[in-house]
Amino acid sequence: MHNKCENTCNKLDAWMVFLSVNNLVPTLIFMYGVVEGSILMQNILVIEDDYELNQAICYALDKENYVVSAGFSIKEAERIFVKNIPDLILLDVNLPDGEGFTFCKWVKKRAEVPVIFLTARDLEEDALTGFDLGAEDYVTKPFSMKILLKKIRVILKRAGNETDFVFNDGYLSIDWNRVKVFAGGKECSVTPTELRLLKELVENRGQLLTYSVLLERLWDAGGQFVDKHALAVNINRLRKKIEDEEHRYISNVYGMGYQWIG
Repeated sequence: MHNKCENTCNKLDAWMVFLSVNNLVPTLIFMYGVVEGSILMQNILVIEDDYELNQAICYALDKENYVVSAGFSIKEAERIFVKNIPDLILLDVNLPDGEGFTFCKWVKKRAEVPVIFLTARDLEEDALTGFDLGAEDYVTKPFSMKILLKKIRVILKRAGNETDFVFNDGYLSIDWNRVKVFAGGKECSVTPTELRLLKELVENRGQLLTYSVLLERLWDAGGQFVDKHALAVNINRLRKKIEDEEHRYISNVYGMGYQWIG
């Protein structure tokens, strides 16, 4: 298993280097999402403190061509989540540093990521708690791995169909359905004007949007007058909220306009 994972990772890393050099990774995710069986595979986070079960689940997911991240505690889960928001989470309830219910609630405040509980706690009230927190399913142990894999495929397919527009490059996540913006795992408070501006830039990624074009579109969208100075102020505020030294998204083309380069 180790050699198989290493070979897969080496091939994936080579492709990712090529795509990153050519600035294609965010573009492919933005345009197509994650395609099953392709270079951009769906990422699943497994949080289970039973080491053998954790490894067994990861092995089964790896064979199905998912990218798998494994953790054994809530602290590890939060660290992994902030670094790279997964497409789905398999979550135990009883963990060394707390309950999976707590982590599920923490996740749902930050992103609409599907959660499947995997637990030995088979009480009806526990299952209801899981569903009330927004979980897609509550699976009790022992369970069939084949059925679990089928559930995962169905949930990921449904989640993909329900997502009208999401940008996620691992650091910046924008969910237009829920009107949520996260940078580095932390939610950003954006104004309606900043949100409209952000959407215009992201939807036209790589294209230069002139001052006149942006002003016209913001006028049409909000029905309120926005001049060039107000546009610059909103751009600067937005950059402070979503960018840091390592993550740059908005380029100011002097004398012409702005461009999304993320």
